[in-house]
Amino acid sequence: MKNSLRPGLTFEFKFKVPENKTVPHLYPESPEFQVMPKVLATGFMVGLFEWACIQAINPYIDWPEEQTVGIDVNLNHVAATPPGLTITVKGTLKKVDGRKLTFSIVADDGVDKISEGTHERFVIDAAKFSAKVAAKGSRKP
Repeated sequence: MKNSLRPGLTFEFKFKVPENKTVPHLYPESPEFQVMPKVLATGFMVGLFEWACIQAINPYIDWPEEQTVGIDVNLNHVAATPPGLTITVKGTLKKVDGRKLTFSIVADDGVDKISEGTHERFVIDAAKFSAKVAAKGSRKP
């Protein structure tokens, strides 16, 4: 991590919602999801917010040797967004506690505020993290 990674960093990220980010596409094998409305799925919304935070802080870490992983999500999803609308994510890095980063996020789709809340990420050494995951994957229950 670079010393320039400090609370107060702000960012804005835009994404036009395609049909393949709607609820029926979240788990295509789910028959329940297949009959639900074609609106932005909450799972894809969370991923979008993670992407926005990653892009905002990558210039402040030694990417790609250092990366971040999501460790906490506390977001609401208060308005439906159909495909074709553009979501604007606005975020602020509120706290840096060692390698733990806390973000405040608000997002709208040009018509409604769709979400607000917090997201935490943790800065990792990518090689060490990958080695631990590989070791875990090789264990048999």
